[in-house]
Amino acid sequence: MNTIAELLRNISWRATRVWRRNVDVFLVTLPIEGLPAILEPILYLLAFGMGLGSMIGTLHYQGRVVDYLHFLAPGTVAVSILFWSYFEMTYASFIRMYYQKTFDAILATPLLVEDVILGEMLFAATKSLLAATVMLCVIAAFGLVSWPTGFLVLPIAVLAGFFFAGIGLVFTSMVTNISHFNVPMSLFVLPMFTFGGTFFPLEVLPSWAHAIAWCLPLTHVSFLVRSATLGIAHPMLPFSLAYLGIGSIVFGILALHRMKRRLVP
Repeated sequence: MNTIAELLRNISWRATRVWRRNVDVFLVTLPIEGLPAILEPILYLLAFGMGLGSMIGTLHYQGRVVDYLHFLAPGTVAVSILFWSYFEMTYASFIRMYYQKTFDAILATPLLVEDVILGEMLFAATKSLLAATVMLCVIAAFGLVSWPTGFLVLPIAVLAGFFFAGIGLVFTSMVTNISHFNVPMSLFVLPMFTFGGTFFPLEVLPSWAHAIAWCLPLTHVSFLVRSATLGIAHPMLPFSLAYLGIGSIVFGILALHRMKRRLVP
């Protein structure tokens, strides 16, 4: 069994080569792959924020009265961070590993498995940063961002991107067929998407559901992004940052361990 020390010792700067390879491919496929991923959260913002928001009006959040569009906008940013990182490390990574044999080709070079996996996670975090940047510009155009705290969304996106990348690769290390990703999608991603504080305040949930929601990573991402865009300081902010930071380390190491077992029998 690979120890944590062995996994970390094998990591090197060569992981940036894998990151660069993925970036180059992404830039070529950007018109096809990037546009739908960008448009989806924007449509959520327009449909729910302006459509449903016109009926809801205002709501109470962290002791403030905010209109629904201001509440929803950070949630769409958090969803973009989740989607761009998680789906890249599940479906896309599985295709590179299983169908395209890209990982096998890279491992025929001096790079190690740890370099490949870390490079994958770096790329996922980069995509989350890109998604957050695009969405931040969009909601800023609607006047929905408080500056300069809005800039804090970018480092939050990188940290959350690593977190979701680790989770995604753990799932990738388990599945034997690409259709198996439907299971974590239904049992993990959709519950987060629905109950992660993106579309409504968690305070409206019953106490048991409220407690479960705070165990979900997207809840903390939504909370941090919303605090940054609204310029709200809250005592829970350090806890949410610690949650994402520790989770990124734990799932990152777990992803390295499980993917190495998958790629090197």
